[in-house]
Amino acid sequence: MQVSNPFDDVQGQFYLLQNEQQQFSLWPAQCALPAGWRVISQPQSIDACNAWLTDNWSTLIPSHYASEKGAA
Repeated sequence: MQVSNPFDDVQGQFYLLQNEQQQFSLWPAQCALPAGWRVISQPQSIDACNAWLTDNWSTLIPSHYASEKGAA
């Protein structure tokens, strides 16, 4: 199946990235890596990435908001 957007390719391989706010992103392996994000895992299937996120990511709140709420 031809996919025009690499983010929508369920057969594709994706990097798992993390930014300074401890947020995660799946990034298509064939695309240049964005600045400000570090690689958490080398390219793997979307199912493997989602399994890792399920096991390791517990909040959608960026770290700077979480630390502000804790200080209040």
